Amino acid sequence: LTSQVMMAASWIPAWLESLLLFLIPHSCIQELLVEFNIFHVECLKILISKVLGYGIILGSSVVKVPQVIKILVAKSGEGISIYGVSLELTAITNTLAYAYANNYPFSTYGEALFMLFQTAAIAFMVLFFQGKHAVAFGFLGCYATILSYLLSGMAPMSLLATLHATGMPVVVVSKMIQAIANYRQGHTGQLSAITVFLLTLGSVARIFTSYQETGDTLLIMTYIVSTAANAMIAFQIVWYWNAVKKPKAE
Repeated sequence: LTSQVMMAASWIPAWLESLLLFLIPHSCIQELLVEFNIFHVECLKILISKVLGYGIILGSSVVKVPQVIKILVAKSGEGISIYGVSLELTAITNTLAYAYANNYPFSTYGEALFMLFQTAAIAFMVLFFQGKHAVAFGFLGCYATILSYLLSGMAPMSLLATLHATGMPVVVVSKMIQAIANYRQGHTGQLSAITVFLLTLGSVARIFTSYQETGDTLLIMTYIVSTAANAMIAFQIVWYWNAVKKPKAE
């Protein structure tokens, strides 16, 4: 039987096997591609989770680029709450530091790394285009220092767990601040619909991948809350789709 399995496996090119091992264990390669047991539940769950995870990471590398472009083209961060962005950056940072310290698979949190840089860039541009140049550069300096400490291995796990636990209320507050700003303005300003919708879909997928690959209740709950908060902003994007910005009073 072993020799038959080896012969059956010989059709799989080495490069493809290496790629597959990046997604699923060798036992699942045997189940799915050698024995053709394509309905093996556990292996399918692992494969779907990995594909979703890396898909989210790939998408996250550009998820906020539309938002960045809108700000750069308009040379304005009008409609974007710097407080909301800062709190969102805090939540992303806490998630990254917590997952990294726990040695969770990169596929379960990798998007946080890319979103971190993009969100920090948005915060910087909002401040910069408000004319607060010194504050913008000071913000980046302080943030880089804090991030370096959290990822250095010197931060105790108890601190990282506590910071991550604050992620849920931080996410809610950050999105509520933005939602209130949208409501008061009667439009969503320079918010990018593409970015908001992709963030919402990514949060939904993360609930499954976190459950499948980490089983960490705290991490799962964070993404459930994040999904609800992002969905609220997505709803406002749709609601105010045809809204016209009110001209500023002279």
